[in-house]
Amino acid sequence: MGTEICEDNFIGILSDTHDNLPLIDEAVKRLNRSGVGIVLHAGDYISPFTVPHFKPLQAKIIGVYGNNCAERKLLKELFRDIGADLRGFFAEVSVGGLKIGLLHGHDEELLNAILTSCAYDVVVYGHTHQAKAQRIGRTLVINPGEVCGYLTGKSTMALLDLKTREVEIVTIRR
Repeated sequence: MGTEICEDNFIGILSDTHDNLPLIDEAVKRLNRSGVGIVLHAGDYISPFTVPHFKPLQAKIIGVYGNNCAERKLLKELFRDIGADLRGFFAEVSVGGLKIGLLHGHDEELLNAILTSCAYDVVVYGHTHQAKAQRIGRTLVINPGEVCGYLTGKSTMALLDLKTREVEIVTIRR
């Protein structure tokens, strides 16, 4: 099981940044203004040159690879160098008493197995670029959409309130 992270009021959730540096910068600014204590990234950063754009984030980052991430070993090293934790294709994280499963979601069979397992309080995934929050049984399922804005034309992320368990889908503006 992942390490317990100290409790803060909000978790920031990102996915599918796809090398869009100006929108990564805007997402980081928005997350810093929100005062999140941790950011979960559900993958598809794409290239290692994106990593320095996450450095100004004033929260711990835990992330996973997406299906389009290039140079995974270098990505992991560069994230480690800025104090972030890139775990591989899956991460189990405990935050504020919640057991969270984090994955990109490109393996549909694996995603469905995790969603229906009842093993997690929250499951965070990306890949579809479609922002949504829903419950499957007792599990809160969150897809923050896409930071990059390439497929939907909307740049989004999510904030999870640890006290109320409410999810807000946030539009990122340039």
